[in-house]
Amino acid sequence: MKSRISLLLFIMMAFLAITACSSDENSEGKAKDEKKEITIAIDQNFVTLDPHNAGDTVSIFGTRAMYEGLVGFDQNMEVIPVLAEDYEVSEDALEYTFKLREGVTFHDGEPFNAEAVQANFDRIMDEDQDLRAKRNFQYVDKMEVLGDYEVKFTLNQPFSAMLNKFAMVPFISPKAIKEDKDLGLNPVGTGPFQFNKWNQGDSLVVDKYADYWGEDATNVEKVVYKPVPENGSRAAMLKTGEADFVYPVPQQNVKDFENNDDVVIEKTPSTIARYVSINTFKEPFNDVKVRKAMNMAVNKEAYIDVVKNGYASILDSTMSSETQYYSKQEPYTFDVEEAKKLMKEAGYADGFEAEIWGNSSSETIQGMEFIKQQLAQIDIDVSIKSMEEGTLSDEIYTPETPEDAKVQMWYVSWSPSSGDADGATRSLFSSEYFPPNGANTAYFNNSDVDKWINAANETSVKEEQADIYSNIQSTVYDEAPWIFLATDTILSGHTKNLEGVYVLPDGSVSIKNATLK
Repeated sequence: MKSRISLLLFIMMAFLAITACSSDENSEGKAKDEKKEITIAIDQNFVTLDPHNAGDTVSIFGTRAMYEGLVGFDQNMEVIPVLAEDYEVSEDALEYTFKLREGVTFHDGEPFNAEAVQANFDRIMDEDQDLRAKRNFQYVDKMEVLGDYEVKFTLNQPFSAMLNKFAMVPFISPKAIKEDKDLGLNPVGTGPFQFNKWNQGDSLVVDKYADYWGEDATNVEKVVYKPVPENGSRAAMLKTGEADFVYPVPQQNVKDFENNDDVVIEKTPSTIARYVSINTFKEPFNDVKVRKAMNMAVNKEAYIDVVKNGYASILDSTMSSETQYYSKQEPYTFDVEEAKKLMKEAGYADGFEAEIWGNSSSETIQGMEFIKQQLAQIDIDVSIKSMEEGTLSDEIYTPETPEDAKVQMWYVSWSPSSGDADGATRSLFSSEYFPPNGANTAYFNNSDVDKWINAANETSVKEEQADIYSNIQSTVYDEAPWIFLATDTILSGHTKNLEGVYVLPDGSVSIKNATLK
């Protein structure tokens, strides 16, 4: 009897063990199959998640995952309808009427309608808020609600880039605005993904929004953005699969993936101009001979080879060749002896000491070291100051006047996120856009350029605009408020089973169509 019980117990235990193993295998396989989470490794931290106050490219594309505007950009930076299903522009280009999409809800359940547009417009135009988005509405005289789902904006003068500017203004839940939350930390939009959490400096997590109004273009349930400034670490994450998408892929690591069948490297022409901004307000940088000497002392081809590993082209204007109304200029010739002559003529034959600022990414540090080495050839002794992106942004944009600004040189890049020539010009070279009002960190001041910037937007004749922007580019390039370096080739990488995540020419990452196969 005892042996029968023992045999029965043995059979039951064996059955349970087999069942448990089968259950574990099934659950593990099921969990693996159902894993719809991706990690995106980027080279910088987010500065803010307030869509009306984001100025850096990383913060802009972080907010675009959660927010939308009346119009937006497709993969080629062409303007397309989004929260407005249709729009009309008057013949005199002063009135923009938008028919709003119905059935759209914010992530907190609030409806998107004309009242929501009004609440956002009021916030943006509030003088006390001093938000960056207000610059996009600088020519808007008034906004009118024509119906529950129709609004009209009236301009005080024609502005050729207005539609592109509308694409730069996402809409926040009116409830969130009313509750006066810190929207830089608590985003509430209408986008395909909604905010989960932001561990500043470590990760930003967004989840798929189940009630998104648009087509279900993604099967990804969660996206984790990981700021990884160190180049080698980002490349390693792509190799091991720790990251599903990496941007930028370090140029020096591209060859490492040539025989890797599990990774796809994408190369995209960009609107990203890379340069060193020179504070023309301060001595000795207020002397154009010094600035031209600095340009001539930097070997741009060597820069592309050493810092960009060949994945770039010489910046031969104030903007990329991919930007609207680009006009090619004659690049500064690399000529150390001629640069020394200019330094001597300016009274700086023995050189001087200077400081260059930049963020903490590996490539930025390498770029600053290259500039330091090159300028040493004309006895400019450069000290490098590397800062975390948020700290750097504060240092750059906090000063209220040019006299308060401490920056001398800034190793940086710029891409017109609005996709137009005005976006590549006004904020960088208009005297109205000295920090904190804009990104004219060279404190460049030329009355003709100021006049031309306004004139370019007051005409709707494309030939006239092209001529004006050509004049702007030639004048600025000649006065050398930057060390003109290169136009980037965008390098991104992703695992073979991930599709639909891509980098736009302005350097922003789109996840709307993220799909795991």
